[in-house]
Amino acid sequence: MTRKHAEVLVIGGGPGGYVAAIYAAKNGKQVVLVEKEHLGGTCLNIGCIPTKALVKSAEVYESVKRAAEFGILLEGEAKPDMSKIMERKAQVVDRLVGGVAHILKKNNVEVIEGTAAFLDEQTVEVKGEESCELTFDDVIIATGSKVSKVPFPGIELPFVLNSTSALSLQELPKSIVIIGGGVIGLEFAFLYRHLGVEVTVIEFMDRLVSVLDSDASSEILRQAKKAGIKVSTSAKVTEIKEGEDGSAVVCYERKEKANEVICEKVLVAIGRSPQMEGLHLENTGVELLEKGRGIKVDGVMQTSVPHIYAIGDVNNLIQLAHAASHQGILAVEHILGKEPEAFERAYVPSVIFTTPEIASVGVSEDSLKAQGVAYTVGKFQFNGNGKAVTMGQANGFCKIIKNEQNEVIGATIVGPDASTLIATLTLAVRNKMKDTDLTKTIFAHPTTGEVIHEAALDLSIGCIHA
Repeated sequence: MTRKHAEVLVIGGGPGGYVAAIYAAKNGKQVVLVEKEHLGGTCLNIGCIPTKALVKSAEVYESVKRAAEFGILLEGEAKPDMSKIMERKAQVVDRLVGGVAHILKKNNVEVIEGTAAFLDEQTVEVKGEESCELTFDDVIIATGSKVSKVPFPGIELPFVLNSTSALSLQELPKSIVIIGGGVIGLEFAFLYRHLGVEVTVIEFMDRLVSVLDSDASSEILRQAKKAGIKVSTSAKVTEIKEGEDGSAVVCYERKEKANEVICEKVLVAIGRSPQMEGLHLENTGVELLEKGRGIKVDGVMQTSVPHIYAIGDVNNLIQLAHAASHQGILAVEHILGKEPEAFERAYVPSVIFTTPEIASVGVSEDSLKAQGVAYTVGKFQFNGNGKAVTMGQANGFCKIIKNEQNEVIGATIVGPDASTLIATLTLAVRNKMKDTDLTKTIFAHPTTGEVIHEAALDLSIGCIHA
């Protein structure tokens, strides 16, 4: 078997792995990246990017249906063609995957297709078309996550989908039940609903996306119902079964009562788990989290074995592509002998591509209330924003939180362009900016960004346009 050596070995070519590999190469390291399937990982192939391509198609269709509101009269009826929608999604994915391969090659990162398994703390065996043994100075594990197993019967039935198989549907179902009202479930709920599917969401917790600020959960619930999405919270799914006519039947309990929903398809969207299978970490001495729920790391992604690092979903700190990329850079910085600032979850923005979009960063008002910490909230509704009104998307709000030192410590946006606007507030939270830094900043008019200025003003004297 061929033997090779890498100064830096990266296992996994997702947003964490390929960014780490490129960053290390740009800093003069000789880098080998091992990927068992497709470059780009879950995010690029079966996650962030393909779902956003579908969301965009659904948004275009929704805009066409609303054309008359904007004075545009259409002849004939527009309708979605799922095969064409999927074709476009595939084109988007292929283009971006090809881009990743090009950038890796451009930076002289050697890419090996295969599955890596640790033989010891300094060696991995790669099995693939070109099997080899790889020794390394440092290794970064970036193997991502897999769809979580579900605890109820019926999951194997042919009409049951997960977040991966849902991305390959060639025909729209007439109806679908989505089990899980978190990030994945809600994104699919809105995109299917915009495409004309009857959608029911069943969520175990007492509110949608329970990790969000409760105001955001309440707002997105209102918008979901307004869109015609049926929602049941505090509901426990007990079984999925097949009806006499071949339909899907989802059984669940709510308020001690048994309920059933009949539908054509079922989407199980209850999260993902770290992917460590086949790595043979037991050969390394790397310490795992409690119950094996990920690889334990410190603030610079170093494991219990100093030259072994773990980034992204596999360390289970936070399952977001941009967090994985940042962690990859932190790990490389540490390998280079620098002293990077430790990873801070509060500085990681999160976005949900519903209608309207939801974005947040820093601490939430709910967590501050629970801690009994003093804080001030500034809030502004999008219905007072000129640009949002012209867009016909005036639902939602911008909410900013400051501490007693007048530092911005958290923010939540529900509304148009939230995914883009949150960058400004992430910068504010990350740099401990004061509310006056925002109020003294000139925001262009008319733009949705003005909601940030208004919410910042509300932290002191109050909003101007409210």
